[in-house]
Amino acid sequence: MIPTPDGETLSAFYIRAPQTRKRKNVTMLMFHGNAGNIGHRIPIARRFINIVGCSVLMLEYRGYGLSTGSPDEKGLMIDAQTGFDYLRKRAETRDNDIVIYGQSLGGAVSIQLVAKNQNDKRLVGLVLENTFLSMRKLIPSVIPPARYLTYLCHQVWASDTYLPSITEVPILFMSGLLDEIVPPSHMRRLFEICQSPTKIWKPLPGGDHNSSVVEIGYFEAVAEFVQNLDTKHG
Repeated sequence: MIPTPDGETLSAFYIRAPQTRKRKNVTMLMFHGNAGNIGHRIPIARRFINIVGCSVLMLEYRGYGLSTGSPDEKGLMIDAQTGFDYLRKRAETRDNDIVIYGQSLGGAVSIQLVAKNQNDKRLVGLVLENTFLSMRKLIPSVIPPARYLTYLCHQVWASDTYLPSITEVPILFMSGLLDEIVPPSHMRRLFEICQSPTKIWKPLPGGDHNSSVVEIGYFEAVAEFVQNLDTKHG
């Protein structure tokens, strides 16, 4: 369990890459979507270790799984920063490069976290999968009758505001073209407004919102992205 500055405790799994892996000195900080918990995503983390070659820290937001508290945007961002700071301070990982990975809601969390910390030289890459422009712009697609009530949504998650401010960190965009929850146009628009000098678009033709990860070439695309990052460990 990892304590937060505001008194919550977060469940987390750290899975160490074997010393034989070529990216053993890179740690991926994973942020999951709204559904499920980190336990459901352990097989994904193990694939990252086996194919990408990095270690993985999976963090559970407050109010999810075994973590304490109740989730809201402010609290989740405290959790994300806590996870990032944990990697920077932990003896085993403080000298590692860090890649942030976020799927769906986790993508919104990741974008804000990277925007805030992009000047940290240990932060070398961001991977986004099936995330949205903002919660208010997503609601009309998910619940069309609620399109006139979006102004009442207090969880804003304005990724389209934060993303253009990221100018120091390479970004990989992984988009399931059959996403039935977040319209693929959201990912395409995020890619278009991205100001990072290194941005890569990876379409996943058969991928829907939660199964894009099983598309052929998914993990290989992440591995190639990480392999080409400018890390101090080569």
